[in-house]
Amino acid sequence: MGCAFQSLRRPPRHASLLFLRQTENHKLQTANRNVKLVRMTQRRIATRVSQLNGEGALAVFARAKELERQGRSIIHLELGEPDFHPAAPVVDAVRNAVASGRDRYCATRGIAPLREEIAHYLARTRRLSIAPEQVLVAPGCKMALSLAMMALIEPGDEVLYPDPGFPIYPSFTRGLGAKAVPFGLVEKNRFQPDLQEIAAKITVKTTVLIFNSPNNPTGTVFDDHALDGIAALAIKHDLWILTDEIYARILFNGEYKSISLLPGMAERTVIIDGFSKSFAMTGWRLGYAIAPVHVIDAMDLLVLNTFTCAAEFTQVAAIEALRDATNAVEAMVAEYQLRRDLFVQSLAKIPGFRCHSPEGAFYAWVNIEDTGLPADQVQKLLLEEAGVAAIAGAAFGAEGKNYLRFSLVSARHLLEDALDRIHRVSVKWRGVTA
Repeated sequence: MGCAFQSLRRPPRHASLLFLRQTENHKLQTANRNVKLVRMTQRRIATRVSQLNGEGALAVFARAKELERQGRSIIHLELGEPDFHPAAPVVDAVRNAVASGRDRYCATRGIAPLREEIAHYLARTRRLSIAPEQVLVAPGCKMALSLAMMALIEPGDEVLYPDPGFPIYPSFTRGLGAKAVPFGLVEKNRFQPDLQEIAAKITVKTTVLIFNSPNNPTGTVFDDHALDGIAALAIKHDLWILTDEIYARILFNGEYKSISLLPGMAERTVIIDGFSKSFAMTGWRLGYAIAPVHVIDAMDLLVLNTFTCAAEFTQVAAIEALRDATNAVEAMVAEYQLRRDLFVQSLAKIPGFRCHSPEGAFYAWVNIEDTGLPADQVQKLLLEEAGVAAIAGAAFGAEGKNYLRFSLVSARHLLEDALDRIHRVSVKWRGVTA
């Protein structure tokens, strides 16, 4: 009986103290292991990452989606993503490519038929004479741009870029250890570059000038004077030109002119283009670079050390997109022009707003200085109270501080609704300007 009840007795006091000490030691050891684990997971991140920044459009998009989850009606005019989808022959082509097994590793520079088709396409649409060996295909324009910048820019270099402009230009420049030097695109110059300003900012360290025409966010197409002046400066100072021509087909008047066509420029120009905007293939992630062969060779080595190749089935379908058997691009551009005319003309009725009619791309760059409110405050009012998502212009550089960017990527009836909502909420700033 004594043994049967032994386990119910209170343990000796010294045993309890021993147990407590063991428990405390265990907690201390666990805490030490946790601290060590935190330190292990917080090892130093390369400083280049701290030089990068994101895109303001994505932050606004995230907030807009949060409001939608709360049951709010939001009209999305923040992202530069067409509301169209690829033409039926393109969709059929990717379906057939996957079904036929075109899902293997392929050439690092891109499959030969696509590079040949890109050369034909640029000859047809931009009068460029290039060889397939001058083409490199990448999974998206950002990747093509990044490869070109990695191939051309050294730490300590200075790189000129437009302000306002695509925020990745200065971000990735800084990430490469170079200095990003802005040149202004201001309203009094119709958002054309000031050649005297650019000339004054060129130093012995300047190696690359980047620009985007039609420009995101202003919609400006650089005129002949600007292109000739930039070309002259590039030749005089032996600069590389990185021309982002992703919106080249979304042009509302005239014929697109690439700076690469000018005398002495083909050998110092890298063209970035792709399928996201003109062919409404944003999620397909396919872009390309056109450059002298030795630059393509350098970029190809970077491909071998990073992503190996772009997906073959998307490349097969891209051939069909370039051929554009259904004239989908022309129809899409015509619709964008109708949207531009509707939106820009109606903006004139909104107190405190003014907007130059964009010559290309699908953005309205709206000066809101006369509202008397900061652009970020107007952007917040539009989103939170009117349910219209736009981007405060500072996301595109210091010159954008008094602007909002609206993407004309929604159907006309939605644009009309957005304009009505903006007009109603404008009472918030009419008192400020009175």
